[in-house]
Amino acid sequence: MEHTFPLSWLLTAFAAYTALLFFISWLTSRKADSNSFFLGNKKSPWPIVAYGMVGTSISGVTFISVPGNVMNENFYYMPLVLGFVIGYVVIAKVLLPLYYKMNVTSIYTYLENRFGFTTYRTGAAVFMVSRILGAAVRIFIVVLVLHTFLPEGSVPFWIVAGVFMLLIFLYTYRGGVKTIIWTDVLQTTFMLLAVVLTVVSIARAMDWNFGTMTRAVVATDYSNWFNWDWSASNNAVKQFISGIFITIVMTGLDQEMMQKNLTCKDLKSAQKNIYTTSITLVLVNLLFLTLGAVMAIYVNQRLGGMQGIGLADALGNFTKAQTDKVFPVIASQYLGLGVGLFFIIGLISASYPSAGGALTSLTTSFCIDFLGFNKKKDLAQERKDKIRKLVHASFAVLFFLIILVLYVVNNQAIINLVYLLAAYTYGPLLGFFFFGILTKYRVRDKVTPFLALAAPILCYLTDLAFKTWFNFGLGFTVLIVNGLLVFVGMWIFREKPSRVTA
Repeated sequence: MEHTFPLSWLLTAFAAYTALLFFISWLTSRKADSNSFFLGNKKSPWPIVAYGMVGTSISGVTFISVPGNVMNENFYYMPLVLGFVIGYVVIAKVLLPLYYKMNVTSIYTYLENRFGFTTYRTGAAVFMVSRILGAAVRIFIVVLVLHTFLPEGSVPFWIVAGVFMLLIFLYTYRGGVKTIIWTDVLQTTFMLLAVVLTVVSIARAMDWNFGTMTRAVVATDYSNWFNWDWSASNNAVKQFISGIFITIVMTGLDQEMMQKNLTCKDLKSAQKNIYTTSITLVLVNLLFLTLGAVMAIYVNQRLGGMQGIGLADALGNFTKAQTDKVFPVIASQYLGLGVGLFFIIGLISASYPSAGGALTSLTTSFCIDFLGFNKKKDLAQERKDKIRKLVHASFAVLFFLIILVLYVVNNQAIINLVYLLAAYTYGPLLGFFFFGILTKYRVRDKVTPFLALAAPILCYLTDLAFKTWFNFGLGFTVLIVNGLLVFVGMWIFREKPSRVTA
């Protein structure tokens, strides 16, 4: 992509933003120990957590893809978002009371109390695989976009990736979740500023005020929320139901997201945080989709369509991968220096929470679930801190290596496969937790790892069969089927009811 602004400005803005980030990290990590790293000493104000979680929920991939995808799928993403709200209510009413009652650091310790050590380790391992794969792909795509903004051949990709991961490691390795909570506020703010500034800039270019812009968006097909085609993967009903379960699994059963909620002083504060986050996410996602519609109108009416900006072939055809480039191209080439700089900072802001949160949650899960920090009372605090920092650094290196592999492969199909695998691995967590909550049965503990492996495979075969025989894609509901298969498997291998400890 061509540059419409000096590289020196870009580097200066990046350096200034990073310096501000590190200043906040320094403020929050003074006198830090493992307790503040894992749970922030349970002193985080819930409005701060709620606001910051918006940035965590919207990754760099979402920042780029959701606006661009409006050209392909209108506002069909919104029913999924509305499903999120119901999912958050379930988290607030069912899961959070459970976690606070048990006073957990790692949420997967619930599985040990409920079913046994093997299920506990299996659940923690499932989370780690999911988080490593998903976060690595998100970081890779962001680093790839950042690399394209540099003059071709000037800086090798591995250096950009290395610097990015080093910065994330440095600002999180001491303060942990306590630092993440407060830097999320900064990052969410800059991310939203980037979106708002882009919308305002396009409105000015189109001679719109707020009213005329709204009418222009509503007058197009882009503003359609609901797809009632039952065979489509983005069918509104399937989207809504899937949104409920995606939120339950990817927030309520995810150590990274719940770790932030558990930093609140009590259950009531954590519930307020969840409710506020759910409503805010609806508004923010609507803003992202509005940006997508505004960009689509601007491209079609002023720039000669996707062909005019070099993202379509001679016949005007374009792919999903090309719509992902719309926001970067528009921001960097057509809206001036300020928008281009804010886009870069917004992209980084959307990416840092995802990467930093992933590092922190993986470190927490490994230290608690696999090294048994919470059980080793005889292990000196200083020794725990050294081990924790080593684990943190190891995960940073692992992310760096995976990013390099993805770059070498450079195959969109492989990247999509990694995303698919990450999504599939959340299914067993859904089955484990809901069987524990909805029944009083115990399960043969040694069987659960095999269920966690078999269910995703059966789920994939089921999806393939439905597509072949009925022309019906499961879409995001594949997660529900996956969890249901695990639930059924646990029912088959259940033991007689006994006294449940949690």
